[in-house]
Amino acid sequence: MMEFSWDQSKVFIPWMSALFADMATCVRFFSRLQLPAVNTVDTPAAPPDFTRISRAAPLAGAFVALPAAGAGLLLGMTDLPALVIAVAVAAVLTIVTGALHEDGLSDVADGFFGGATVEKRLDIMKDSRIGAFGTVALVFAILLRVALIAALLDRFSVADAVLLVVTGEAVSRFLLVWQWSRHPLARPDGLAARFGKPDRDALHQALLVTTVLILPAVFCISLTGLALGLITGAIVALLAGQLAVKKIKGTTGDVLGAIQQLSGLGFLTGLLMVP
Repeated sequence: MMEFSWDQSKVFIPWMSALFADMATCVRFFSRLQLPAVNTVDTPAAPPDFTRISRAAPLAGAFVALPAAGAGLLLGMTDLPALVIAVAVAAVLTIVTGALHEDGLSDVADGFFGGATVEKRLDIMKDSRIGAFGTVALVFAILLRVALIAALLDRFSVADAVLLVVTGEAVSRFLLVWQWSRHPLARPDGLAARFGKPDRDALHQALLVTTVLILPAVFCISLTGLALGLITGAIVALLAGQLAVKKIKGTTGDVLGAIQQLSGLGFLTGLLMVP
């Protein structure tokens, strides 16, 4: 049996410290949670470097979902219908992130389907106003999320259902990083260009982190259901990334938000495809 030596721990412990610091930076950037410094290597005032810290995006996704999971667990102790609890869980998820990724989804829908050229689509996506395509996309996305969470609550225990929701938030962040690393940036002067994009090492580490975060779900759902969730989420993310390349020749922050939203819905949908 391989033993964990002190020499190994001298590498592992600093890596974990850096990972949690990167997670805190991701949480501050992608949500309304302004965490204090989590350890000595965490510098809240430093600008994010997504070339490296994107490896912690799945962990940050799970972290920002914890308040929604807590709300689901508390409300699950009452006699409230699953649909009401699902609305509350979805609402807390949105509040914690400040609807950042939902805003990206609506901007992408307006730009991709409201503009005839790449330049026009990018201009529409920069407009803070929401149009018909964005409104419709948001309505259907929110309705589907609530319906899927309610279905999880009906099929599984409350604890298992909220665990799967947290898992979905982690998986969708990994899929965001995956597509971010694969495609060029549509705006050379945008935020994504300013703060960097994931390199291969960050992608591989994000995959490792996501794999660890997925493991608890094995105890509350069949391997077939979990595999279908992962496959469906990955397919949705892949198609969304390819659509972005076709429409605007790359990704933007809005596109990444849309990928997170859509792939998260894909993951939950796949989970429910089999008994």
